[in-house]
Amino acid sequence: MNNAKLWLVVKPTVGVPLFLTAVAVGSFAVHVAVLTNTSWVKDFLSGKPLGAGMASAVIEDATTAKVAYMAPGGKDIMVRMPDGSMAHAVLAEDVASLN
Repeated sequence: MNNAKLWLVVKPTVGVPLFLTAVAVGSFAVHVAVLTNTSWVKDFLSGKPLGAGMASAVIEDATTAKVAYMAPGGKDIMVRMPDGSMAHAVLAEDVASLN
């Protein structure tokens, strides 16, 4: 053990529970952050299919219609088309804003 002399300063009856408490608090904080900052985890835990909480919109190009998922707040993205070319797409809050 690299830090064996630590137990000469801190009693194991204090240090071990303190360390385990710190690990538990850190783990809980990470889980809360994941649950509050993602939408798919809530869907997964409630048994819904992934993507059920997201709205979808149809993005049309010259040859075919493609379905993309919209992100809250609307975002600009670059999309690689099947022919290898790049296209600019805007993900919007609702389908009406695309027309």
